[in-house]
Amino acid sequence: MLGNRDRWQEDLFVASPLSSLIPEDHILKRVDKVLDLSWIHDEVQDSYCSDNGRPSIDPESALRLMLAGFFQGIVHDRKLMREAQVNLAIRWFAGFRLDERLPHHSSLTRIRQRWGQTVFQHVFERTVQLCMQAGLVDTDTVHIDATLIRADVSWGSITKKHITRVIEENASEDEDSDTSCPRKPGRPCKQVTKEKKYSPTDPDATMATSCHQFHLEPTFKQHTAVEDTNGIIIDVALTTGEQSEGKQLLEQLDRIEQITHSKVHAVTCDAGYAHAQNYDALEERHIDAVIPPQRTAVRKNGMQRIPARRFKYDALKHRIKCPDGKYLHYAGPSTTQNGHIYRARNCDCNACPLRDRCISPTAKADRY
Repeated sequence: MLGNRDRWQEDLFVASPLSSLIPEDHILKRVDKVLDLSWIHDEVQDSYCSDNGRPSIDPESALRLMLAGFFQGIVHDRKLMREAQVNLAIRWFAGFRLDERLPHHSSLTRIRQRWGQTVFQHVFERTVQLCMQAGLVDTDTVHIDATLIRADVSWGSITKKHITRVIEENASEDEDSDTSCPRKPGRPCKQVTKEKKYSPTDPDATMATSCHQFHLEPTFKQHTAVEDTNGIIIDVALTTGEQSEGKQLLEQLDRIEQITHSKVHAVTCDAGYAHAQNYDALEERHIDAVIPPQRTAVRKNGMQRIPARRFKYDALKHRIKCPDGKYLHYAGPSTTQNGHIYRARNCDCNACPLRDRCISPTAKADRY
């Protein structure tokens, strides 16, 4: 027999708890069974006035709303609160009744600003410690990588910083007092400052790309460390998109050992972390590095440049042996943080059959 239901009939009362309407295997219900956020009130109490103003949104409810957005894959607060209006699971997880009015979406933004980065860092560290107490974290092997995150700005908001024009207009009439670029007295400055693109909507974002084949975009860079056993994230850091991930490796290892109170014995990274300073520091810490070398650069003439790993260091005589068997001798410490300078003799390089793959055609001797 054909059934028929009056779909416009509304129930005035629901004679069952809200949790009974949510499936037992729902992600928010599974998380709620092991989630304890009762400590968050003591963590954020310094951010609120104790005897003045109207009552705030319950900190635990606010944090639960943020977690619900994470598990549901919702990034924007406006969309999250619209979803919470009709999603029983989010309402129940955050502790709001069916007839209770939900907070405005801007309230979550203000709460993040009020709490600040320190509170969320403590939330993350406490989560890692709870995972350690449950036996889910093993820092014997750690995997570290970085990824670019597109900033939430439009292309129309991107403009240029006219650095060169500002320097020229505000430079002193006395050339000797001009410190905009390093130069010797009496010589013109050859340093040219490029105009950098940025977005006034989010000036902290910088133009970067993960591949030279793609155009630059306003981005941030997320540096993440994951332990090997259960894939638990044990460290997260956010920088501008132009920051090199290779320079963040040692700082990440320091934070991991500080949070977990245990030693890292092996670390895996991609070729972006393949720098001599990282190899040297990891060796001093007795940490096994599983980091592939960077790809060999290709010159404009199509020849592959000889990589630096082909040059062998002679610690006894403090010199370097090139692939052709000639020696580069110590010339002093570098003015940058890239180690020391070793120079080859002109007669060795001019007659070398590997010259085209080693140094530029106009160079007299190269440094390594």
